[in-house]
Amino acid sequence: MAVYAIVRVDVHDSEEYARYAAIAGRAVEDHGGEFLARGGPCEHLEGTGRARNVIIRFPDMETARTFYHSADYQKALSYGLPASTRDYTLVEGV
Repeated sequence: MAVYAIVRVDVHDSEEYARYAAIAGRAVEDHGGEFLARGGPCEHLEGTGRARNVIIRFPDMETARTFYHSADYQKALSYGLPASTRDYTLVEGV
């Protein structure tokens, strides 16, 4: 069953975050992920929103977890985490 990574981000250092994005994008593709939304315009109707929203589809939960904990993605996070405030959630599809 498909799993969706829902990532909500406020970027504080765009230069460092660009380094994150370059590595992370390749890692997503290498792990069979597909970007469905990647930071386009958004409208927050309820709750606290973030400026950037990303949705990635993975084939299953195990693949999504393997991606997140992979060496490549952890390298990307070494740039992304200090440069942003983030929420990262995995949700199983229906």
